[in-house]
Amino acid sequence: MAQKTTIPKVTKDQISPIGSLIKKKDLSIVDFKFNDLPGLWQHFSIPAKELAKETDPSSGIWAEGIGFDGSSIRGFQKIQESDMVLYLDPSTAVVDPVCEVPTLSIVCNVFDPINKVAYSRDPRYIAQKAEAYLKSSGIGDESFWGPEYEFFLFNDVRYSQTVNEGFYSVDSTEGIWNSGRDEDPNLGYKIRHKEGYFPVPPHDSLQDVRSHIINKMIDTGIPVEVHHHEVATAGQNEIDIRYNSLVRQADNCLMYKYIVKNVALQFGMVATFMPKPLFGDNGSGMHTHQSIWKGGKNLFFDPKGYGMISQTAKYYIGGLLTHANALMAFCAPSTNSYKRLVPGYEAPVNLVYSLRNRSAAVRIPMYSENPKSKRIEFRPPDPTCNPYLSFSALLMAGIDGIKKKIDPGKPFEGNTYELDGKAAKKLPTVPGSLEQSIDALESDHKFLLEGGVFTPDVIEAWIELKRAEIDAVRLRPHPWEFQLYFDV
Repeated sequence: MAQKTTIPKVTKDQISPIGSLIKKKDLSIVDFKFNDLPGLWQHFSIPAKELAKETDPSSGIWAEGIGFDGSSIRGFQKIQESDMVLYLDPSTAVVDPVCEVPTLSIVCNVFDPINKVAYSRDPRYIAQKAEAYLKSSGIGDESFWGPEYEFFLFNDVRYSQTVNEGFYSVDSTEGIWNSGRDEDPNLGYKIRHKEGYFPVPPHDSLQDVRSHIINKMIDTGIPVEVHHHEVATAGQNEIDIRYNSLVRQADNCLMYKYIVKNVALQFGMVATFMPKPLFGDNGSGMHTHQSIWKGGKNLFFDPKGYGMISQTAKYYIGGLLTHANALMAFCAPSTNSYKRLVPGYEAPVNLVYSLRNRSAAVRIPMYSENPKSKRIEFRPPDPTCNPYLSFSALLMAGIDGIKKKIDPGKPFEGNTYELDGKAAKKLPTVPGSLEQSIDALESDHKFLLEGGVFTPDVIEAWIELKRAEIDAVRLRPHPWEFQLYFDV
């Protein structure tokens, strides 16, 4: 049965700091943010004085929410069912890190105004249900998540598709293709293909940009571990944030993207989390570290186990590998994702697990022997995913593995990229296209429905959205087809 979450109750102690923050920082706007199904923040704003005067949690906006038209949001309601309501989560209130006008940012949950229950297609609600399901299963109290976002910062992007033409063009002052360009003057230091990891400036021209980005993240309460240039030429970057619980980390991920995009804009640049914007160099992934805890103990740690992981962790891995094809529908949910998931560009396509080995889909990091740091890393996801959905799907697959005691088999210690043809064919791989992943989800999603975490309407809506994207790409001529076939 699906969980029915009723209107969230807030207390005076929760909302009084918000009024104080508005007054202290002289904020004039409050911005309400929520997530559409594919994973993009949506928002609208009200004058801050309207929220500041709402001091009674049993009335007004805190008790009644604030309405919006859900029919215009991707994956949400139909036009005849358009009215939706947002309920504010006061624990997410922060000063907006990028708005010029002093603004308070609050993340919201989406509710049905008629039935007064949480909306089944609200990604944040799905993540909240996943957390609740873990607790109700008795397996653990909490899960922790550490995504490694990679992204490109370009100086220019142009693209168009019409009835008679189609093209894209991205450019970067770091791009190796600009080594011979007249830049009045060209000062060199263009990063060669696959050599961006990670020389100091002036090769790395984006050090200060990333530093500005992480300072904004820290200002909003997101703890940052490290930032650096990534492997590809032309401005590929990585910023790692410290692990957090599932819903909180997904909240952080949306704020992360918001900050990266807007700080880039302030520097006259454009950020993209598209997995494969460049041909012939590394794409951008989102390796996802995860662990389950109970009673303050990391259930994935066993000092005597392979890689110091427990049998519980191995069963969790078994669940990930068993459901990997279906998981890719949420973890690598774009047609472009599968231009990254090819051998040779540090993209793990083989469904095996291993110590340290970055060619395996599941890696067991060995940086530390500290029990608190033991986790597993699932490497195929990319940053086009909706973190609320991808984290929830991964957790559900792992729980399924633990419940069913799914054996992941023996670890693979070799480099999967260096296997000969026969040996390579024996290894199971992730799907080669979004269409294959969606087909897999269509046939394997029962594990997602457990506890009402995902609901059939969410699965159906996701499949419908993604099949429309697949058709949109499939129906259009590709520029390289002209290279191959125009003169036949």
